[in-house]
Amino acid sequence: MTDIDLTAIDTERERIREAYLRPAEERPGSSARGLHHFAVVARDVEETVRFYQGVLEFPLTEIFENRDYRGSNHFFFDIGNGNLLAFFDFPGLDVGPYAEVLGGLHHIAISVDPDTWTRLRGRLDDAGVEYLEESGSSLYFRDPNGARLELISDPLGEMYGAKVL
Repeated sequence: MTDIDLTAIDTERERIREAYLRPAEERPGSSARGLHHFAVVARDVEETVRFYQGVLEFPLTEIFENRDYRGSNHFFFDIGNGNLLAFFDFPGLDVGPYAEVLGGLHHIAISVDPDTWTRLRGRLDDAGVEYLEESGSSLYFRDPNGARLELISDPLGEMYGAKVL
């Protein structure tokens, strides 16, 4: 890690907090209805379906041809609360391995209730998926495509005991 002026970072965070963060009762409602879908590239459709539906218990809801690339699939998984996780494959294109880069996607955090979190941790164990358990409520791991996921047992709108919504 390079030398970082943590005091300056803390000061900047507080400046932004003061300038933009409003108490919940003063905040306007969002213009969005919710997350329609989050799209990720899949290296193998069936492998991805087996992982998300078979291991993580996210039902496959639809699969059809990607309108942007003939022969490509666009497929969706129900991640609860009316939200979807979607994938594309690009047969015939060498998209290369998943790359986590600074400025790019870091991880996708999906909330599950505590009992489900415990059950899914066991399913990850059974499937031989390596994960990092953090703070007793987060599991970080990679899907078969290399994308980093987090299963978090905190309720939607909360993180590690803090209200974020």
